[in-house]
Amino acid sequence: MSREDVEALRARVGHESQALQAAVDNIDQAASVFLGINRTDLRCLEVLMQGESTPGALAAELGLTSGSVTTMLDRLAKLDYVTRHPEPGDRRKTVIRITPEAMNRAMQIYGPIAEEGFGEISTYTAAELNLILDFLTRSRQLQERHRARIAALPRP
Repeated sequence: MSREDVEALRARVGHESQALQAAVDNIDQAASVFLGINRTDLRCLEVLMQGESTPGALAAELGLTSGSVTTMLDRLAKLDYVTRHPEPGDRRKTVIRITPEAMNRAMQIYGPIAEEGFGEISTYTAAELNLILDFLTRSRQLQERHRARIAALPRP
């Protein structure tokens, strides 16, 4: 493969990566509308789909203040999307969990995507999956580094 062909391929990978980000963003927008919540609330539910959390951990994960997290959790609790429970080992702490109703609604959105995606990815060999995993990991790390860089820029 010529140097020009490799450069053209790199450009296509870059274009498809950007197009993938836009497509995911569009799914998130549609999911927010379907659930009747804003994008930050959706991100909170995505975190809670992975397991319970505390308000402090949610604040750190979402980049919010404690007051903003409290307001967000109040909104989500009012919609019956989250519940608050005292932590068994330390009753001063609160554990946040996604409700079965919210999980069911989220699975209406994300379940078919995951199912179809699993079918798509099942055609790859272990070596190809390792290469894809490496690319995705490096891409995520790149985004995380630059999010931190952007957050540190002086504001106009």
